[in-house]
Amino acid sequence: MRRDIFQAIADPTRRAILVLIAVHAMTPNAIAEHFDITRQSISKHLRILSECDLLAKKQEGREIFYELKIDKMKEIDIWLDQFRKIVEERYQRLDEVLFTLKNKQK
Repeated sequence: MRRDIFQAIADPTRRAILVLIAVHAMTPNAIAEHFDITRQSISKHLRILSECDLLAKKQEGREIFYELKIDKMKEIDIWLDQFRKIVEERYQRLDEVLFTLKNKQK
């Protein structure tokens, strides 16, 4: 099943994993220590994040480290940017209305 990045970040545990590994690469066991769920559940979340191309695996000896692919996170930022622009335009119009009302009161 092909998932997109928005399905990946829809789950709060996966979002928390992304925050953790944004700071530095971590092994699955190190990630699991931060959650009150099974190691298998963490592996499932890591698999989904990897399928969505949000994580990169790096093998160091016997350990596998997961790190965030920050470029893929830009897709989320680009999608959110359209809403930022809408909100900014609304605030700009509100500022104009408030400025007009303030000048009328003088």
